[in-house]
Amino acid sequence: MDIGPVPWLGPLLLVSLWASSAPASLLRRLGEHILRFQESSALGLGLGPDSVTLPKEGWLEQPLDPFNASDRRSFLQRYWVNDQHWTSQDGPVFLHLGGEGSLGPGSVMRGHPANLAPIWGALVISLEHRFYGLSIPAEGLDMAQLRFLSSRHALADAASARLTLSRLFNVSSTSPWICFGGSYAGSLAAWARLKFPHLFFASIASSAPVRAILDFSKYNDVVSRSLMNTAIGGSLECREAASAAFAEVERRLRASRGAWATLSVELGACGSLERAEDQAELLGALQALVGGAVQYDGQAGAPLSVRQLCRLLLGGKGNCSGSAPYRGLRRAVQVVTHSLGQRCLSIPRAETVAQLRVTELQVSSVGDRQWLYQTCTEFGYYVTCEVPGCPFSQLPALPSELELCEQVFGLSTSSVAQAVAQTNSYYGGQTPGATQVLFINGDTDPWHVLSVTQPLGSSEPALLIPSASHCLDMAPERPSDSPSLRLARQKVSQQLQTWLGLAKKSQVRGAV
Repeated sequence: MDIGPVPWLGPLLLVSLWASSAPASLLRRLGEHILRFQESSALGLGLGPDSVTLPKEGWLEQPLDPFNASDRRSFLQRYWVNDQHWTSQDGPVFLHLGGEGSLGPGSVMRGHPANLAPIWGALVISLEHRFYGLSIPAEGLDMAQLRFLSSRHALADAASARLTLSRLFNVSSTSPWICFGGSYAGSLAAWARLKFPHLFFASIASSAPVRAILDFSKYNDVVSRSLMNTAIGGSLECREAASAAFAEVERRLRASRGAWATLSVELGACGSLERAEDQAELLGALQALVGGAVQYDGQAGAPLSVRQLCRLLLGGKGNCSGSAPYRGLRRAVQVVTHSLGQRCLSIPRAETVAQLRVTELQVSSVGDRQWLYQTCTEFGYYVTCEVPGCPFSQLPALPSELELCEQVFGLSTSSVAQAVAQTNSYYGGQTPGATQVLFINGDTDPWHVLSVTQPLGSSEPALLIPSASHCLDMAPERPSDSPSLRLARQKVSQQLQTWLGLAKKSQVRGAV
């Protein structure tokens, strides 16, 4: 069922992002900032004087519990449509699945679906993930509602939307639907093909961390290695400077209260640093800042690239000794907080917990509470630095990360570990077994170690792009794109051509 505008959702548009100290939260804000920047650019280009059709917003009434037919409750799920390249009702449909954030009109004007649609005369649709953006139940985000938030529910939404939208737009029953997604949504795209192969003909999964993991220490392994990658502006000296900067922060945290006050001002820690848990929050946020420079290296809208970060840490002179690394880290904090429009890089742990416990819509729409719930009940993904050789602080440790699940949702550490194991059992981890899924990753992206980076068979291809960051293949093309990135995009188009050729043959056979 398609629904018109929804009045009660309006106030959510006025919510500003607060600073949050959890590393995952800062990474989410960086990702959202970059996505909004790129979508705004794509929307500006798409709405130029030569534009034929504007993206259309729509709403679907979806069952709150798709696995219980007797439960009649529902929520409204937002979608966007770009039909300016759609040439016939039996043409392909490119479905861009949303992840742990809101989707705007730019979601159907950028990335692989929008770029490839003119070639194939495709209809482009994006579907916002349940409980994110404006697709939130009116009852709020308490535990009674959150139990209906999971990847399995999201996949059921995709299947239901595929059937409803086919009728709504009079799409031919033989038209192939191709799923696209990046990051968590990339996993959803792969799993949609795995669980609903009769509804989705193929999937393009970019930077998809299909393996759930409790202790994601390998994230910082990749960050450390990437800081030494000369192809993106790194060096051994840069990695050493990063390590020296963190050592200096920890030295100051061990000093007097006067040093703490100075540190708070210089590194954007709002609130006192007297408590060990608040010191850990600052160290975690600083790790996320460095990790974010690696994860989103070279992307339009990213506050810092690896090259820029290394220049700051080395003081522009290749100097990794003395106070230069700390001053560089301090400057990096200023660059990132200014870009994100945040006053604070970190806030006290107690304030973080209090904000994550809020269930009212007006202050929860940015998605922190929802995504934490999914990490506690499905994925883990807790980034740590406790293994030997990690160049950053060992804080925050895994128990501190897991404690949030208990403090906010009352979920025990054992239940989180069990949930992670169940997710891998249900989807297959890094051997999902889905055919006609193309996995695309960059080896600079820390998340690639949880994805599929080698072909699993003739119908399970994979691309690993040298020196490419998170979902970089989905980003708008730029003159500075590397030859390997350009080649990867060509291979995506070629793979899609092969699959759509198979779909065309099936259409012909079905018509005979």
